[in-house]
Amino acid sequence: MKLVQLRWFLALILILPALALAQSAYYPDARWERRTPAQAGFDAAKLKSAIDFAVAAESKRPRDMAEDQRTSFGKNEPMADIVGPMKPRGDMSGVIVRGGYIVAEWGEPARVDMAHSVTKSFLSSVVGAAFDRGMIASLDDAVAPYVPPVQPYPKGDLIDLFPTPRDRTVTWDHMLRQTSDWEGTLWGKPDWVDRPGPDPEKNRTRERSQPGTTWKYNDTRVNALALAALNVWRRPLPQVLKEFVMDPIGASSSWRWFGYETSFVVLDGQVMQSVSGGGHYGGGMYINAFDMARFGLLTLRGGRWKERQVLSRAWVERALTPTAANRQYGFMNWFLNVDGTLLPSAGRKVFAHIGNGVNLIIVDPDNDLVVVLRWIDSNRSADEVLKRVVEALTPQAGRTQAKVDLSSR
Repeated sequence: MKLVQLRWFLALILILPALALAQSAYYPDARWERRTPAQAGFDAAKLKSAIDFAVAAESKRPRDMAEDQRTSFGKNEPMADIVGPMKPRGDMSGVIVRGGYIVAEWGEPARVDMAHSVTKSFLSSVVGAAFDRGMIASLDDAVAPYVPPVQPYPKGDLIDLFPTPRDRTVTWDHMLRQTSDWEGTLWGKPDWVDRPGPDPEKNRTRERSQPGTTWKYNDTRVNALALAALNVWRRPLPQVLKEFVMDPIGASSSWRWFGYETSFVVLDGQVMQSVSGGGHYGGGMYINAFDMARFGLLTLRGGRWKERQVLSRAWVERALTPTAANRQYGFMNWFLNVDGTLLPSAGRKVFAHIGNGVNLIIVDPDNDLVVVLRWIDSNRSADEVLKRVVEALTPQAGRTQAKVDLSSR
């Protein structure tokens, strides 16, 4: 056998089993099929106990999201005025998916509510879609060459996202991992006002770290990434997300992605809104629990949906790689359980997309599970819910590995 033919033969040996697994896995269409707990391998009474615990652990914080913001971020941060839309939330809600099938749902899973920082996982996905298409050559590239001066709307000086020599060394990977320590003001919010600690002035004047060396959760920097991605795509990011992620996974048409009243720009002669990466100052993703579960299933299956690789396996694997400065964090907002700190009762392959509220999409590859929890009081309660859900699996169910194994991470 010739060398070229041998290479093709070996490639087929490697590829065909993966394709067969992907084709045999169940993916929902517009109508999402359901299974009873027994059909999905659960003890029904134990699963109900897990759901009852989740309902009892509903957040006690104000249901009015604007009031919640004013009594949390607004109480402790300078310049915390709300500049994007907010709305009151619904009841504590959830969805449990196993093997791709809905096994349980409760509360108001069809209600469109703020997802807060789960939005960051959608933002990183549109960056991933650009990377997969070669629009971003390397995630280790500096972002600055991709973003020329931006014209704000309706008026104002041109926005230079990377004005300092240090900022011009910030890469896409730094921004995706929240290790950039980017310095600047965007949409009227300086980076130093976000979670400034007890001494905001000290945070404002401190010496900046070398990009990649420190981790800090910061929404102004996330919004800078959103504006950078808008410049790469040259079209509104909600349109990009719809075409390349949400439509392929069969999401509803009810989700919305908002920015701020201050975050409009002119690009290619068109006025566009640069969206926010969360609800810190309002805006962000408004979505129902079913669509969140679809996104969770996409990430469980390694970015694949039916015969289509929506997000490349390379992207998903990198998103799940721990950040050196914070091993619980991959790309925004992929929180990892590699050391058991995030969800102590869960397996080390478990990861979650997490937002304020608390909103979570928990992904458990070992048990082929996606659990969406909305408006639960804490990660600790979420851990207990997942523990009870896994304990509800019958001995006959076993540990069913997800169809796409990402155990190499």
